[in-house]
Amino acid sequence: MPGTDPADTSPTFQSLPAYRHAATGYDARTKHFDSYRRGAVDLLRIRPGDVVLDVGCGTGRSFPWLVDRVGPTGTVVGVDPAEEMLSRASQRCTAHGWSNVVLIHSTVAQAVLPMVDHALFCAVHDVLQSGHSVDHVLKHVREGGTVAAAGGKWAPQWKVALNACVVAMHRPYVESFSGFGRPWALLADRVPDLVVREIAMGAGYLASGSVQGGGS
Repeated sequence: MPGTDPADTSPTFQSLPAYRHAATGYDARTKHFDSYRRGAVDLLRIRPGDVVLDVGCGTGRSFPWLVDRVGPTGTVVGVDPAEEMLSRASQRCTAHGWSNVVLIHSTVAQAVLPMVDHALFCAVHDVLQSGHSVDHVLKHVREGGTVAAAGGKWAPQWKVALNACVVAMHRPYVESFSGFGRPWALLADRVPDLVVREIAMGAGYLASGSVQGGGS
């Protein structure tokens, strides 16, 4: 693991047991989220040959749709700080014969990233609560590129039972529920045309927009 950068204020979610010790069961526990993962990928305006960054890629559950869209001439870049999760992602790539997936073992804020055409933030609440991490990603997205985000959020307060399920579902995977009312807030500040749609009876969201003034 990279050392801690004093300027890096992003949460060290690689310390969570769900990421360090339960990678082998992660896919089974989160497979119910696959339709939302695919929905987020669909919001990216990916063309064959594009380069797409999967922020906090985990075991690579979004890779099948991303690889399909970039095609053999494109590239998928997955970054994740948890070695155990990346090991599973690597195994997935080998099993499917994906030679155009690049894996980066690092926190998002510290990652040495290439320039990309699009960025996916899927189930990475802690990353989205770090302005430093979000800025680091966006400055590596070419101007006019797209970003998409998906994840959990608080349902309306009166849906007490649903919010209890939200806590149980997400507690293993987040450092803090801070910002869980509007997880996309920092991204919206930086992507003015971000469109947000609530899903899962208000307990989740899909968001997408285009990057202006990004990298080149």
